[in-house]
Amino acid sequence: MKFGIHSGLWMTRWTDEIDPIMSTVADLGFDGIEISLLGITLDRAAALKAAANERGLEITCSTGLGANEDPTSQDAQMRQAAKAALENAARITAALGSVQLAGVLAAPWGVFDPSDKAGRAERSAEVLGSVDPLLGEEGVVLGIEVINRFETDLTTTAREGVALATATGSPRIGVLLDTFHMNIEEKDPPAAIRHAGSRLFHFHVSDNDRGTPGSGHFDFGSAAGALRDIGYDGWVTAEMFVVPGHPTSADLNIWRDIESDPTDAARQALQFMKATFQ
Repeated sequence: MKFGIHSGLWMTRWTDEIDPIMSTVADLGFDGIEISLLGITLDRAAALKAAANERGLEITCSTGLGANEDPTSQDAQMRQAAKAALENAARITAALGSVQLAGVLAAPWGVFDPSDKAGRAERSAEVLGSVDPLLGEEGVVLGIEVINRFETDLTTTAREGVALATATGSPRIGVLLDTFHMNIEEKDPPAAIRHAGSRLFHFHVSDNDRGTPGSGHFDFGSAAGALRDIGYDGWVTAEMFVVPGHPTSADLNIWRDIESDPTDAARQALQFMKATFQ
C-alpha cells in the first residue's frame, strides 16, 4: 500500500506553484503527492514530473469538469466538451508519469437534476466509456469520485458509483471512495468498500470535518479491515482542507480553522495512516 497526500492542503489557489509543496511532502516521508489538474497544462507536465522524480515521489492526479463540460447533458456539444476535457486530463496524467486519474468526473460539481437522474447517468456512462481507447493508449485508469449530496445528486454512494463505472463498459474505469463523503452518505462504510471491490481504484482519507484522519469520529479501523477484505493494495491519500480564508477554502466551504498547521496535520496524518492501513 502506498501513502500520498493532496497538494491542496497547502494551496491558496489552484494555480499555486507545486514544487515547494513537493519538497515538504517528500521531507515528511510520503510515497506520493496528488496534484489537482485544475490550472495544470500539458506544457507544465515534464517539469513537474522531473521535480517529483528528484524528490522520490510518485504522482496521482485529480480533476473536475467545468459547468460547460457536462457528460450528463442532453446538449451534444456539452457532452463532447466533457469528453475532450477528460481526454486532455488523461494525457496530462500520463505526461506527469502517473497512471491514476480520479475526481468529480461523472458530472460537474454542483450540477443537480434529480428528475432526469437515470438519463443523466446513462449519458455520463456513455461519454466516460468513449474515453476508454485513450485511457488504454496512455496507460491511465480513471476513478469516479463518490461525493456527498451537497455536491452532486448522481453518485453519492459506492453502489451508485460502481453502477455508473460498470455501465461505461470500460475495465479502466472504477471509483474513488473518500471517508469524508462516506461519513455523510453511507450507512455502513465498510460494506460500501466491500461492494466496490475490484472497482475501487483510489481511496481518500480525512476525518468527518475534512481534518486529520483519526482526530474525529470516523471508524478508520473498520474501513482498513474492509480494504484488506477486498485485497486493496493501492493508494491511500490524505485529502484534507483545513485553513479558511483562501479561494481554495471557499470552493470547499472551509469557514474555520480545522487544524492549526497544515504541515503538522500532514505529519500526523501519515503517522496515523501507516499505523492503521499498513
